[in-house]
Amino acid sequence: MDLHHLPTLNALLNTTSAILLGRGYFLIRRRRIEAHKQTMLAALCVSAAFLVSYLVYHYNVGSVRFQHTGAIRTVYLSILLTHTVLAAAVAPLALVTVWRAWKGRFDKHRRLARITLPIWLYVSVTGVVVYLMLYHLG
Repeated sequence: MDLHHLPTLNALLNTTSAILLGRGYFLIRRRRIEAHKQTMLAALCVSAAFLVSYLVYHYNVGSVRFQHTGAIRTVYLSILLTHTVLAAAVAPLALVTVWRAWKGRFDKHRRLARITLPIWLYVSVTGVVVYLMLYHLG
């Protein structure tokens, strides 16, 4: 099975997630609640697809080592560390945030969403940065 395309797919899914998250924020600020709901559910589905693709790739390929040295390696590892720690947190945060909205507990949803959104956005964007540094840094 050829899996070489999955890192690019993963970066595209992360990019899509970041765009959807930004759109969802824009929509809720304009009180377009139904459009916000649909957009955020789409972001959740795209992120879930990313997670499946990521796990399939790394289960089959294993870890991919960053080849560069020096300061750029320190920058990469710093981004990767924060990305990884926050990625572990974002899945349960996103699920609880969505669950609270689903149950109509909008006061609690709003409070948690103010924490979840910036973390989720950071993870989506730094996922793309990690991909670019790992696979396309000259």
